[in-house]
Amino acid sequence: MQVILLQNVENVGYKHDLIKVKPGFGRNYLIPQGFAVIANATNKQKLDKIQEDILKEENAKLDTYKAMAQKIAGQSLTIGVKTGTSGKIFGKVTNVQVLAMLKEKFDIEIERKKIVLPEDPKEVGTFKAIVNFHPEVSETIDLELVKE
Repeated sequence: MQVILLQNVENVGYKHDLIKVKPGFGRNYLIPQGFAVIANATNKQKLDKIQEDILKEENAKLDTYKAMAQKIAGQSLTIGVKTGTSGKIFGKVTNVQVLAMLKEKFDIEIERKKIVLPEDPKEVGTFKAIVNFHPEVSETIDLELVKE
């Protein structure tokens, strides 16, 4: 069964995603809770229109995104993490933490799903994060994980 998500659903997908789910999950949970609608022809046309509007809005912000990317180019963020005696991190570093540091240090506000951590840091050290501002604009930033 294909459905269109009306809002972000954890471990399922993001708003306006066209996803395939098991029929029972869609009929008994997603649709009654208002999290999704059935992906029929009419709803797919509405989704296409919504995605076009979002793309136009994103293209209007392209210059802003380029300026943000220039701000963080070649920069690094220092994130304090709790570690054990061997230097292993308790828990994990998430894109929410990176987003908070970007806002604090560079005054940049973006959606958290635009921050990608290609590797899952397990120890203190330097790692890379990719910030995808726009399909045409992305920047890599260094994350320096230090012991708190």
